[in-house]
Amino acid sequence: MKFTLSKKISLQIFIIALCLSTVMIIFSYSYYRRTLFNHYETVATNIAKIAAAQINPDKIQYYIDTLDMDEEYMESYDRLCEIRENGGIEFLYVTKPELDEVYYLWDTDPTENAIPMGFHEPYYEGAFSENAEKLVRGEYTEPIISNEEFGWLMSINYPLFDSKGNPAGCMAVDISMDAVMKDLNSFRMKMVGLLIIITIALSALFIYITMRTLVKPLKGLSDAADRLVKEEKSHSEMGISVFSGITVKTKDEIGDLYHSLVRMEENINRYITNLMSVTAEKERIGAELNVATQIQADMLPNIFPAFPEHDEFDIYASMHPAKEVGGDFYDFFMVDEDHLAVVMADVSGKGVPAALFMVIAKTLIKNHAQNKETPADVFTNVNAQLCENNEVGMFVTGWMGVMDIHTGHMIYVNAGHNYPLIIRKDGTVEWIKARPGFVLAGMEGVRYRQNELQLGVGDTLYLYTDGVTEALDTKEELFGDDRLERALSRPEVKNMMPEPLLAFISEELSAFTKGEEQSDDITMLALRMGKLQQPLEPVPEETAGNFGGTVPEEWAEMVCPAKKDAFAGVMEFVEGQIDKAGFPMAAGIQISIAVEEIFVNIASYAYEGDGGQATIKCRFDEEKKTLAIRFEDSGKPYNPLGKEDPDVTLSAEERKIGGLGIYMVKKSMDEVIYEYKDGKNCLTIYKNR
Repeated sequence: MKFTLSKKISLQIFIIALCLSTVMIIFSYSYYRRTLFNHYETVATNIAKIAAAQINPDKIQYYIDTLDMDEEYMESYDRLCEIRENGGIEFLYVTKPELDEVYYLWDTDPTENAIPMGFHEPYYEGAFSENAEKLVRGEYTEPIISNEEFGWLMSINYPLFDSKGNPAGCMAVDISMDAVMKDLNSFRMKMVGLLIIITIALSALFIYITMRTLVKPLKGLSDAADRLVKEEKSHSEMGISVFSGITVKTKDEIGDLYHSLVRMEENINRYITNLMSVTAEKERIGAELNVATQIQADMLPNIFPAFPEHDEFDIYASMHPAKEVGGDFYDFFMVDEDHLAVVMADVSGKGVPAALFMVIAKTLIKNHAQNKETPADVFTNVNAQLCENNEVGMFVTGWMGVMDIHTGHMIYVNAGHNYPLIIRKDGTVEWIKARPGFVLAGMEGVRYRQNELQLGVGDTLYLYTDGVTEALDTKEELFGDDRLERALSRPEVKNMMPEPLLAFISEELSAFTKGEEQSDDITMLALRMGKLQQPLEPVPEETAGNFGGTVPEEWAEMVCPAKKDAFAGVMEFVEGQIDKAGFPMAAGIQISIAVEEIFVNIASYAYEGDGGQATIKCRFDEEKKTLAIRFEDSGKPYNPLGKEDPDVTLSAEERKIGGLGIYMVKKSMDEVIYEYKDGKNCLTIYKNR
């Protein structure tokens, strides 16, 4: 059975009216009962006080001991009887309370049930026995309402004290409460009847008002909403208004709801029409994205084995974009009959913008490489072209190597990309940690340095993007470099060919992420060496660009013209010192950016076009793990630290020109100090490792 709103409201109103009436009746009954009892308590107490004045408390103990009904005793008895008859009370008697029992001395009961003088008995169970100690001490006790053998009684025990102030006994007054209790029962029945009448009347009134002002308008709105749903199912486009067809005249919340629903219906009609258009457009875009995904996949080498005519090496690659299209890409191609180029790159961002930028970057890299340029020149020239009109600020991290397939000797360059790994024939795993250059399209004028490595028979080069190491599990923990190294170090990996090797890493990622949604493109490439015709000697560590060594405590110094053309040499000198000091990639990039900013300022402004020299000094403090780089020029005195920092909270249009470069230097370095000494500007930057 459907429990409608009207039934719910009716039931709730009835319950509320019943509760209110019950509370009112309980309160009225309690007040009436308390008033009656207080009245009888006052009457009984006053009678007890009057009766207490008629006896001599000093002789109470004497009467208990002797049971002597002397003349004074009888006079007191007569006066007490008169008070009982005239006071309209049931019983009037005098007692001597003890802890375990009570003694009776005077009892004014005219019947044969009168208690004789000296009679004693235990207290009645309940209030009498509970108040025994108070009665013995002569303390006041609350009236006791009881229903024992004599019917309903209110008992007052008024304490009596002898002339010395000691408790002597109690004047007991019992008032019959039978009539009072009957009166209370009658009152209660009348109130119950009144409760029923009030509950029904209030419920009927409130239900009528609620139905008229709340339920009926809501029912109309509900019916209109139901019609709206049916109209949506039967019409492809909404053009009618069901809510405006009903009338709601109230100006309360129901009226506000009605007008809101009318506006909502109008908005829904417009939304549905727009949604149908957007859905059609989305389906069209989805179809185009599917085509784009296929086009992107077709742009990358995807036919394996890629070079079946070459037994010198085996290569395999895979890419799994996080969206329909991605920004990662790999590439491999023969530069000539003797040299193989491999590329791994990652465009910032995801989706279509990254994919478009990827196409440009991939095309430029391959074009320059096939022109027989060195890897360093390829990245230098590609960076210059990508920086042109890069208004969106996208960039590319990339790694490129060109290998002599007959010797395994490779020349490579790194533009801010993850360090590759080599799995040697014996199963050991090595990181190729030559210091990366700055990212492609990140900054104009960057010149890249190339390094060398040697692959032997059975060695495997593993390239990847950060989607591998930054894969997240259910606890948002990264897969990380350590897990990748441990996975590649397993005994079974050293004998794997490229395709099963990449499948193995993919399985490791799946087991780690436990079904979590892929957050970044995952791209990998493996190159395994076969036979070699002319193996070379291993490349020394310092040549390969590995970290190591120390910088002498004395300053390493370079003097060059203060011209922008000398910047490449300056960067090569400084980056060599950074490598020897063992700085991590992120800190090394910060230092490189700071060096560029300072040297370009010297070249642009120190000599005002007249020409001059600049001196760059480097020193690494092994104890403090701090690299100091000092720039000296003999140009006009100028303290760049004296310029006020720009307000970076303002937009580029609102901010004053200048000062941003040196501000970035101060923020990225641990300390920057300027002094003018011996006719030279001396600016020193410090970076902790």
